[in-house]
Amino acid sequence: MSFVDSIVVQALSLETALFHAYARMEANTDEEALHDLRINLRRLRSLLRPLRAFDGVALLDAAAAEVGSLTTPARDLEVLAAELVRQGLRQQANARQAIARSSYAAIVESSTLNQFFARLDAWPSDFREAERLGQLRRIKQRIAKRLLKQVVQLNAALADPHHDRHELRLLTKSARYATDAYPQLSPISVETATSLKRVQSALGDWHDHFQWCLKSQQENDLMPLQQHWQVAAEAALRNAEVELLQLSELLGNDVQA
Repeated sequence: MSFVDSIVVQALSLETALFHAYARMEANTDEEALHDLRINLRRLRSLLRPLRAFDGVALLDAAAAEVGSLTTPARDLEVLAAELVRQGLRQQANARQAIARSSYAAIVESSTLNQFFARLDAWPSDFREAERLGQLRRIKQRIAKRLLKQVVQLNAALADPHHDRHELRLLTKSARYATDAYPQLSPISVETATSLKRVQSALGDWHDHFQWCLKSQQENDLMPLQQHWQVAAEAALRNAEVELLQLSELLGNDVQA
């Protein structure tokens, strides 16, 4: 299988997964449908981003980004509802879960999602045509260069103890998914890739608790958990800092190799 073929196969596989999640949202059958849609959307964007210089890719990536923005509020409510269940606040959880699930119909019927699927459906043939026209020359080298630039940027951010942790979370997340999309072109080791996942998880835990603390200042029924979330956020950040130190060491070795 050629390299271009492998990209198309990944895109088609993700398209199938996205349609499956879409169908589950439309039927309103389970609580993981939206999560699965967003995960596969993120994987698709990670596949596309190193290709943005090629015709048609930027438009599809922009359409995917719009779907991400559209679905973020509902997913945030689902994540918060799950936390409220864990803390024994079932009534508050049910109220937010109901709001999230009620938005499914608007999402699946939106022009944003439908336009995205139309672009996604057309993209593989457009990408093949670009290959036929010789527009994809040195594609592997260009992707590898992009991945290296991303890793160097993350390495520099890790070396700065004052770098904003919210931005660092996004840089880590992007590097992790880019490595998953193109493991054969990634400049990082398997050990570093594993460390990336741990850092993403640790910073994600901190970010969630940080956001819930902010919400508890605005939504009265969340105030009983404010102190608990503050303590949990501080503990999560301490854990993340330990993981960040290890990642910094591993990533530094990879960049110098």
